[in-house]
Amino acid sequence: MSAEGTVAGFRCGYIAIVGRPNVGKSTLMNKLIGAKVSITSRKAQTTRHRITGIQTRDDAQYVYIDTPGFQTRHGNALNKTLNRTVTNTLTAADVVLFVVEAGHFADADAKVVSLLPASVPVILVINKADHVKDKAILMNFAQQVAQKFNFTAIVPVSAKQGFQLDRLEGEIRNHLPEGERIFDDDDITDRSEKFLAAEIVREKVFRFVGDELPYTSTVVIEQFEQEGNLRRVFAAILVGRDAHKAMLIGQKGARLKEISTQSRLDMEKLFGGKVYLEIWVKVKSGWADNEASLRAYGYE
Repeated sequence: MSAEGTVAGFRCGYIAIVGRPNVGKSTLMNKLIGAKVSITSRKAQTTRHRITGIQTRDDAQYVYIDTPGFQTRHGNALNKTLNRTVTNTLTAADVVLFVVEAGHFADADAKVVSLLPASVPVILVINKADHVKDKAILMNFAQQVAQKFNFTAIVPVSAKQGFQLDRLEGEIRNHLPEGERIFDDDDITDRSEKFLAAEIVREKVFRFVGDELPYTSTVVIEQFEQEGNLRRVFAAILVGRDAHKAMLIGQKGARLKEISTQSRLDMEKLFGGKVYLEIWVKVKSGWADNEASLRAYGYE
């Protein structure tokens, strides 16, 4: 071992996870690192930030970067900002995971292929492989996608079920550079607890309100305090209209109470301690219409 405690031949590097919206990128990263640091939802465009997840093994440290799904419509500042996050991440990665959904390859997937760097190893990850019962059909699909780019490897997986993730991890390690670890062994993300708290609330907003609420709604942590093992979190959900506010609050406040309860439980599990959580809903129209506003709310 080296003076820093790193074994000879230790590998460490950044792995970008890219693909169109809703192919399971966040679920994949959460499973790979063994903790929920990137939010998941059936609603498209849930991931808006570049989220880092860290997994340290005896012989390697994997620094995964979950990116927003690439947007093929560039109509507003938010979509442009999301796409810039994706392209910037690709240029800095040591390995790229291009994630597609088994049996589905559309124009949006092809758009992401056009961005893949030729100078970086790219692994084709076919997620939800368990949904295709006929393995011959899955193999034929893999061969069709493989013709679109010079992939380093092709690995069918089920992120949700954990199927073949050990094989995927092995393929990734093969292409990571040798070097010392970047983060401490017990780190699982480089994001602050305040940021993670906002993401947890935002996930519950989309989970309980779904397609009724525009994806531009967001969450701001107005106050985050820690007293020993207790965290006090005061959050505001920003929406564009009074109707959206009423939608989130629900009948006699029932929906907001459920969002708060489920958010608090997730925070307590992730932070390993008790959480006192208060959430308000505020109307703030036009917050996502320009890039200055986006930067003010933490978008990269």
